[in-house]
This record gives sequence, structure tokens and C-alpha cells, in this order.
Amino acid sequence: MSTYTPNDHTTPLRRDVNQLGHILGDILVHHGGTELLNKVESIRTLTKELREEYKEDTYHALKDEIGKLEPPMRQQVIRAFSIYFHLVNIAEQNHRIRRRREYQTRDDHGIQPFSLESATQSLRQNDISEDTIQSVLHKLSLELIITAHPTEATKRSVLEIQKRIATILQQLDHPLLTSKERTNLQESLFNEVTALWQTNELRQRKPSVMDEVRNGLYYFDETLFDVLPDIHQELEDCLEDEFPEKDWVVPNFLRFGSWIGGDRDGNPNVTADITWSTLEEHRNLALKKYEETIVELMKRFSHTTDRIKVSEELTQSVLQEEPQIPSASKWRVSQEIYRRKFAVMLDRLRQVGQSEIGYEDHHQLLDDLYMIKNSTKMHQPSGRELKLLRKLIRQVELFGFHLATLDIRNHSGEHEAAITELLHKVNITEDYRALSEEEKIETLDKILQDPRPISLLNEDYSKETQDMLHVFQTIRQAHKEFGKRSIEVYLISMTESVSDILEVLVLAKEAGIYRLHADGHTESDLHVAPLLETVDDLIAGPEILQTLFELDSYSNHLKQRNQSQEIMLGYSDGSKDGGTLTANWKLYKAQQEIHDMAKEYNIRLKFFHGRGGSLGRGGGPLNRSLLSQPVETLGEDVKITEQGEVLSSRYLLSDIAYRSLEQAASTLLEGAANISKESEQAHHREENWERAMEEISDISLKKYHSLVFGNNDFLTYFNEVTPLKEISQFNIGSRPMKRKDSSKFENLRAIPWVFAWTQNRHLLPGWYAAGTGLQQYASQGDDNLALLQHMYQQWPFFRSTIDNLQMALMKADMQTAKEYVTLVGDQEMGERIYNDIVEEYKRTEQILLQITGSSHLLDNQSTIQESVRRRNPYVDPLNFLQVDLIEELRSSEEPDTELLTEVLLTISGIAAGLRNTG
Repeated sequence: MSTYTPNDHTTPLRRDVNQLGHILGDILVHHGGTELLNKVESIRTLTKELREEYKEDTYHALKDEIGKLEPPMRQQVIRAFSIYFHLVNIAEQNHRIRRRREYQTRDDHGIQPFSLESATQSLRQNDISEDTIQSVLHKLSLELIITAHPTEATKRSVLEIQKRIATILQQLDHPLLTSKERTNLQESLFNEVTALWQTNELRQRKPSVMDEVRNGLYYFDETLFDVLPDIHQELEDCLEDEFPEKDWVVPNFLRFGSWIGGDRDGNPNVTADITWSTLEEHRNLALKKYEETIVELMKRFSHTTDRIKVSEELTQSVLQEEPQIPSASKWRVSQEIYRRKFAVMLDRLRQVGQSEIGYEDHHQLLDDLYMIKNSTKMHQPSGRELKLLRKLIRQVELFGFHLATLDIRNHSGEHEAAITELLHKVNITEDYRALSEEEKIETLDKILQDPRPISLLNEDYSKETQDMLHVFQTIRQAHKEFGKRSIEVYLISMTESVSDILEVLVLAKEAGIYRLHADGHTESDLHVAPLLETVDDLIAGPEILQTLFELDSYSNHLKQRNQSQEIMLGYSDGSKDGGTLTANWKLYKAQQEIHDMAKEYNIRLKFFHGRGGSLGRGGGPLNRSLLSQPVETLGEDVKITEQGEVLSSRYLLSDIAYRSLEQAASTLLEGAANISKESEQAHHREENWERAMEEISDISLKKYHSLVFGNNDFLTYFNEVTPLKEISQFNIGSRPMKRKDSSKFENLRAIPWVFAWTQNRHLLPGWYAAGTGLQQYASQGDDNLALLQHMYQQWPFFRSTIDNLQMALMKADMQTAKEYVTLVGDQEMGERIYNDIVEEYKRTEQILLQITGSSHLLDNQSTIQESVRRRNPYVDPLNFLQVDLIEELRSSEEPDTELLTEVLLTISGIAAGLRNTG
């Protein structure tokens, strides 16, 4: 099962894919005989021929071959193509690791682009001073937030098999393997692929929130706990190589957080108790990892005071603490002072949260580690630090006892409802919800400037309001139990006004998180962050924030938060609301305007980019996402979501995780340093570029709205031509697909919206209406096309936008998409809307090729181009099968479990093939 053609660059990759394909072929024969293998090969051959040259005879032969499939053969064929994608994904990841190591082992020491080494070398070549670099490092902040929506479509057991296969492929690359070792590895590889085939890839139930929490923690346990400190240390080493005169200090600028267990927006399963359990799981994993490392350190620190001198501070700490721990925990050899200290530390770690013996916070653990580090200087050769101890110190600084900061999020309407009841009960206002925005702001501002609470006992309120108050009380308790870094931010979905933000601050005041003391001074322990999602909200964002900054009550809150304001930008709903091109431009503009306005108020911003994994929701490589932002914002704090669907592709393997984070860190460092040097005088864009984008965006928005909102049949087309209904039964997330039990477009979440269009190969959210905007602008003036071409060459934002459009078109396939039109009840309507989409596709492809000067889409990214092309012959059969199965399932009078299972298997397979869910 392979379609690779000779190419020197991909020879090792082709070898891996061919080997895995042959193993899968043997397994197919074992489970279904040669008939199964022949059937799969026949379908693949026909699909490949159809891709190379469309012929009616080939098309009908393929349709006939697929139409004749019957259970159980049909399910085995579906799984054969799906499993193949998992194997190809593993092989491609392994090839990325191989290429990275080739750079590192070359005799000419070629430096890999977007590496920390290339970034520090560039800083030196651009004459960035050491003081400027150090200053930038102290300001630099990149926080990546893992989310569970959509959750990883691949089960944990399947992920673990995939990781073992990847490890074997890496081992097979070792040049000094003996023939016996190679044979053993190949046998293990065969067994793992067999296990993959024999494992059920579909979940039998929807994951609970705590299942999702543990799935997210899996990546911390497997890779992130080790990779994050390695990134920081590598940067320090690279800076020392390039600037050896300076003693470098690299702060902990790269961190991870999580939404899983804290994201309440539209998910009734995320309760305050679930949030508390999540924080306990976080702490338990952090403590487990520290315990494992200290046990390892005990093995290595066999030093005896018969041979060395240690610090008096260390000796005294052991003498004072040993009597407090059980005798069974004590180290028996008195001269081995380090082991005695580590034994005490282990006991204190195991007692965290259990008794007074346990560490109160991670700072106490750090104090002990620094004490040991300082003591080793008395006997360790100069310049030879103990790496494991140094790494543990960095880990404790990064992860504390909270592991990952947990964000809390909820919908603005939920806060308004709670505030309405609170104010009604104490006779402040009869119906807060009916007040004008000016009246709401005045009312909330008065409350925030009054030390007195406005809430009564909890039982006086509805269950909804009690739940809301419980959330804020839980945050207060979490700060006491787990530290204030455990929960730092409260996010407000669908922020449309100033009052939406002040309402949360009032609720925080009622829980004692925001406190106004009698003497007038304020304490505030929680960032309140608006989430600007729709196109209208993005346009209104700067004015909302300016009004906030001018309020005394909010200004007092900001002073307690180090004059820092976090703002989340939603890529999903903006794209669903206005199309990808318009949404991305409005996001860019909002950042510019908010940045300029905040600078006047001396407010430091942290932009939180709510990007999805898919192109229709702002997806793409981390470094490209950073480069596409307004350049002046690179010097500010940056926060980006890492959606559940990309976690395994980025963080399952340590080398891939390292490379992904290295690319992001190097991009951010280099960009921030260059901005600091230039003092923001050059923003690398021109006014005519911005005018062009504004015009293109307006044209694109009208085109998008004409279809999505102006065509009364569009929603029917969407519901019938996509597997939306079937996706709702795909057990990949704890959160409902809709905000409300309603079929209205505005209540459908962006994730299933994108997921459904991806499955049927339209990929409409990733490109639709961009072509009209670009093409009309290009045709309105003789120099307009030349301007767009210049923008593509010189403006990272525009280049990223065009390249993402190319990627979306490359993954879309109008010929395959046409198959799904047969699912539409009104065929005339279906053909009419489909034809409109095809015309826009052709228009978009044509203008993109003119702008890039290429002959084919993604000619400038041949690796991705080839990856998409080699996958298509394997994705197409799953699309053909999916259409037939959905048609049969929807026409069935009785529920058909086996048929539904086959549909879900095609959904899983197509997601693996395109490497996208929603």
C-alpha cells in the first residue's frame, strides 16, 4: 500500500512508508485473506488512476467496486485505509526528526531555519546588543494553552501504539545495528502494527471532562515536563556560544496552561467540583515527576562527608528536619548527607496537602534545591554543574505545584443572569438586564468602589446563580491551596460591552478575589480577559477597552495586576461569522488599534490567540502564527491555544515537541529583539497595503454573507451535504456541539462547523469568499495585482494569509465534494449552491497563483504539497464510502448500529488522512 515515487530527499521516508505498508498488507491477508488485500489494492489503484486523469469509465468502475462492498469486508476496507494514514503520519513525523538530526550532525554544521541556534546567530549578525537581548528576554512571554475541543480524536491506547512504532523507526535508523538487533526490531514493528489493527480506534462512550483532563496531562507526563526546561537551557547555551563575554540568564519565558476542566462555556459538565479535581490531578502529576527525579538524584549523590565538605546550611537543615519525619523514611548512612536531605525532601513531597510536614508551596522546595546546588559548589569542579539538579530546579520554577495554569471561561450571558438576580435580591435595581449600557456601567462601578458585599446566603438564589458564586469561591480556595498561579485568568466568551467585563469583577469581589479595603487600597488576584470573537466585537474591541481603562475602579484593578491586560482574540466564530479572510484582517486590525490605544494608558497587553487546529479556525505552525501578527505586538506577551486535535502531532514525540517549541521561541525572540532595536519605528507594512486589505475584506465579507446568510437554502444544504448529524455521535468530546438546543446557525459551534466541511472536502470555512475579494481588487486597477504580489513578498501577515488559503484549497477537492451533493434532498438547490462554491474555488485558485507567481498551489512548500498529494488516493475511497453509508443510514427506518459504526470509522479515517478535525 504505497504510492511513493523516487525522490532522493524523501528516500528514507519512502522506505519507512513502504515497510509499514508491506506489514499492513501482510496483516490484511492474515485477517481477511488475499481477497481483502486485493480489494483494497483494486480500490487504491482506481482512485490513483482517477487522480492522474479523470475518466468516466474509471469513475464508474470505482463507484461499482465500492458499491459492491458488503459487511464485514466493507468495514475492513475502511479500516485498512484509516490505519494506513496513522502509519503514514508516524513515518512523516519520524522523517521530521531524521531531518533535524541531519542538520545537527552535518560536517559543515548547517544551521536549521527557525532553530534557537539560527535565532541567536541572527541576533549577533544584526548587531543586537547583549543588553537589548537580555532586556527582551526579561519581557518575553509565550504561553501555550491546551484545550479539549475538539479533543484528540485518537484514543490513548492508539496513541501509545503509535509512539512505540515511532520509537522503533528511530531505532532502525541507527547505523551500528547488528543483523540480530535489526531482525528483533522488525519483529517488534510487525507486532505493534498488528496491535494497531486489532485495537478498536473508536471510543465506546463520550469522554468525561476528567478523561479529557488526563488526556491533556499525558503530554506533560510524556514530553513537556522534560522538553520545556531543555528549550530554556538550549537558548542559554546558544547565547553563551554567540556572546561568550556575558553571563546569560534566561528567564522562564515559555510556559503551558490549560482550559481542560476550567472551560465552562456551553459545557454543563464542567462544574466547580470538576475544576477542583482538575487542580488536584495537576498537582499530583507535578509531585510525582519531582519525586521520580529526586529518587534518581539520590542514586547519583552518593557523596560522603568522609571525602568532601558540604555547607553548614545543608547539615543544619537535615539535623532540624529529620526528627519530624517517620524513621522509616530516614536515610541510614549518616555520612551520606545529600541522601539524608533527599530522603527528607521525598517525605515532605509525599505530605503536600496532607499534613504540616509537607511543603507549603513550591518555593520551599526550590529553597532546598538551591541549598543543595550551592553546597555542591564546595566540591564540584568549577563550571561543571550537575545537569539533572539544574534541570529539576528549572522544572520546579516552571511547573510549581500547579503544573499548568488553569484558565476559567464562561459565557457573558451567564454572568449577566447572576448579576441580575444578585442586584434584584438586595434592591439595587429591579431588572439589571433591562438597563442601558451606560446605566449598567454606572451601577457596577459604584459596587466596585464600595467595600460592602451585595450577596446574601447562597440558598437565597437560584441553582444557576449558586453555581456561579461557587465557581468564584472555588477560585479563591484554589489560590490558598494550590497557589495563585493555579488560576490566573477568567475569560469572558462573547464579550460585547464594558459591562460584560465589570460583571465578572463584581462576582470576583463577592468571593473576596477582588477586595476594596476600608482605607481605600485594592487587592485583585485575577485577570479578567474579554474574548472578542465576532467581526462586530473585534471592531468594537478598542472602544470597549478604552472605556474600561478610564474607569477608576478598573484602573485600580489593573494597578494590582502590574498594569497588564489580557485580551483573547477568537479565530473560530469570527471566521464562521464573516469568512476567513475578513476575520483574519479584523483580528489584525484589532490588535493594532488596541496596542496603540493601550500604549497611551501605559498598559502592557497580552494577546491570547484562540487559534484552532484547522485552517478554518486560524490553524497552522506556531512560528507562522507568530509571524503573521502585527510586528509591534511581538514585544508583548503572547498566548496561543493548542487545540486537542494537534496535541499528538506536536507533542507526542519529544523531538517533534522540541522542534515545534523551538520554532516558536526562536521566532518570538528574534522578532522582539529586532523591534526593540528599531523602537517600533518600522512596522514593516505600508499604508497602501492596509487600504488594499480593507477593500479586499469588505468585498470578501459581502460575498461570504451572500451565501451563508443571504441564501435561504444554505443552512439546509449544509445540514444535508455534510456529515454534521453523524459527527454528533462521534465520541470525541465532552462538550455539546451547540450552545443551545436549537438548529439556528448562530447556536452551532465553530468546531463542528469546520469539522463537517472538512469531512466532505469542501473545506469552505478555510477559503470561501477570499477569491472574490482578491480578484475584484486586482481587477480594479492596472497596478493592483503588482501591489498584491509585492505584499506577498514583503508582508508576513499577507504571506501567511495567502499560504493558508493555498493549503485550504489544496486539501479541498471539488470533484470529491460533488459526491456529497447526492445527499441533498432538493437536487436542483444542491447543484445550484455547489456550483457557486466551485466557481469561487476556481476564482480563488486562479488569483492565488497570480499573486504567488506559481504554476501550482503550494509550489513554495513542496514537502506539504507532496504530503497532500500522496494522501489523496487513500482519502478518496473513504469519502466515496462515507457518502454511500450516510445515504443508507439516513434512509434506514430503524437505527443501524453497524452502519453507524462504519460511518464513524470513515470520519476517523478522513480526519487522520487530512490531519484535521475541527
